[in-house]
Amino acid sequence: MREKHLIALDLDGTLLTDDKTISPASSAVIQQLMLDGHVVVIATGRSNRLSILYYKELGLKTPLINLNGAVMHNPYDNSWGNHHVPLNHNTAMEIVETCYELNSKNILAAVHDSVYLDEYDEAIADFYGVNKYKKDDAFVVGKVKEHLKENPTLMLLYPDKENVDTLTTRLNELETEIVDHRNWGEPFHVIEVMNKQMNKAEALKQVADHYNIPQHRIIAFGDGSNDLEMIDFAGVGVAMTNALPEIKQVAKHITDTNENDGVANFLHDYFKVRLKV
Repeated sequence: MREKHLIALDLDGTLLTDDKTISPASSAVIQQLMLDGHVVVIATGRSNRLSILYYKELGLKTPLINLNGAVMHNPYDNSWGNHHVPLNHNTAMEIVETCYELNSKNILAAVHDSVYLDEYDEAIADFYGVNKYKKDDAFVVGKVKEHLKENPTLMLLYPDKENVDTLTTRLNELETEIVDHRNWGEPFHVIEVMNKQMNKAEALKQVADHYNIPQHRIIAFGDGSNDLEMIDFAGVGVAMTNALPEIKQVAKHITDTNENDGVANFLHDYFKVRLKV
């Protein structure tokens, strides 16, 4: 058996198929690797609310990395603590004002599992499992400037296509040492903003230190721009075939797509997994 590894799994576009499920092949390989003593963690841009189902489905007992590393906790171990590295509220308000000036289509601010959405959007509501006819105290619709009273964990900005560059320039003029932003790219035109101190790699370092696992025994899978630092940091960084070009550039390996069991196939080959039946 190989020495203990830390395996970090992004969800959307990576572990999850396009219909947002974990394939039987992926589940079987992951279960076997955990039985063999390896440590498996989820590292996702989703909130706890939108990822805990998959965490429980896999039977994990490890820390859960949410909102791209800005939030981390262990659902079954309070001694781990609740790590939260948000944006400063004043900075968030500057960003909101800039979006208003540019007539952005929408603004989303997340504080842990709570979501503040400037204008109701059915697609966003559906993603968060919200029924507009049923009250949900964790999903607040209305002017973010008025409703957001806390330091936000993460913000998503929805500018018009012609204002993407202008908004990006304005964000660059903010406190660049503490504000990180990335454009999701075509076709979304969504800009994600969070505290520069945290990303998936920084969170993964904390988990690796906790389990005393060296960098060269960290395997990380991802496909999107929020996976860049994690894939680059991991000793074994693995990009999906469906990953963005910049992710493939920093990855040590490229596996099949999320639809074709890319995670399961790589882990099966890397560890020479023999599934117990």
